Amino acid sequence: MLELDNLERIAQLDAQNMLAEIEGLPDQLARAYALLQNSEVFKTSEFWTSEVSVKHVIIAGLGGSAIGGDLLSAYVADACPVPVIVHRDYGLPAFARGEGTLVICSSHSGNTEETLDSFEAAHKTGCRVICVSTGGELADRAKKANLPLVTFAHNGQPRAAVGFSFGILLAIFVKLGLIPDQADEVASAVKAMKASQAHLTPSMQTTQNPAKRYAGQLMGRWVTVFGAGRLTPVARRFKGQINEIAKAVANFEFIPEADHNALAGTLNPQEVIQPHTMNLFLRSPSDHPRNRIRIDLTKQIYMLEGPNTDFLDARGDTPLAHMWTLILFGDYMAFYLAICYGVDPTPVDALVSFKNALKERN
Repeated sequence: MLELDNLERIAQLDAQNMLAEIEGLPDQLARAYALLQNSEVFKTSEFWTSEVSVKHVIIAGLGGSAIGGDLLSAYVADACPVPVIVHRDYGLPAFARGEGTLVICSSHSGNTEETLDSFEAAHKTGCRVICVSTGGELADRAKKANLPLVTFAHNGQPRAAVGFSFGILLAIFVKLGLIPDQADEVASAVKAMKASQAHLTPSMQTTQNPAKRYAGQLMGRWVTVFGAGRLTPVARRFKGQINEIAKAVANFEFIPEADHNALAGTLNPQEVIQPHTMNLFLRSPSDHPRNRIRIDLTKQIYMLEGPNTDFLDARGDTPLAHMWTLILFGDYMAFYLAICYGVDPTPVDALVSFKNALKERN
């Protein structure tokens, strides 16, 4: 654990400065939401000249681009009058036809082959289409088809652009009148993130830094993160960050579904479960009251059966702040876990190798 307080060691391992990406996340979220406030992006497209009447929304994306859709879908579930689904695959569902379907194609690089395939499917079936990207092929196709395109500048890993992938979607939903203005909620979330950040930075010693302490507890253990409601995609984000930043194994479960199956899987194999697992339960004041009871009881049952368990509590005064203070905490925790394992938090060599192998199969 001493290496977590060794700033020189952290800088040596973090050669591409993932830490700066994490520390800049609050401001990134604020910039992303502000990006469309004075934008005329929808007025420049002939395809959007008629009055928008959306019956359902599909957000097409993968990885760091898709998680923004997950977070958006969970956050607007009780406010948006139309269903919102995240599509992580080629093509589109059969119902995606005509102007009643809004397809938002989100790809950080603009070159994600599954998302490009979804774009072509949406364009061919007459769906309304919005593209979100830093550039690449997706941007080129959107321009050629005269479709709304939202671009943002970010040179890092897609997972480090979660503020953009969520904030831009949130602004789009406001712009289209699907949800009320979120300026106050975003400001509150950013404020809460910055307040909690004071306890999470590398300069804060391990004894006073909860993200460092939890990273130490995760060493050598298979991690499962539990969330409910709006925190379900946050649990998924934790899982992905542990995978990609720390290059470590992790998965996520969501309440109440986990109480109908995962809860039974706490007995075998005992030689693995008790010493080599950690179960983290995300909680927030905005949880559904029954889910809050479920989370507490589920954690208790896991603890009594032997697996290591703990709660992680959100901060802030609003549901959006609850989501984003936990996202920020999870990013710091995964970063410190990478340092514990002695790996560079930025590169994802396994993913690059896989993509190269996939290209050879074309």
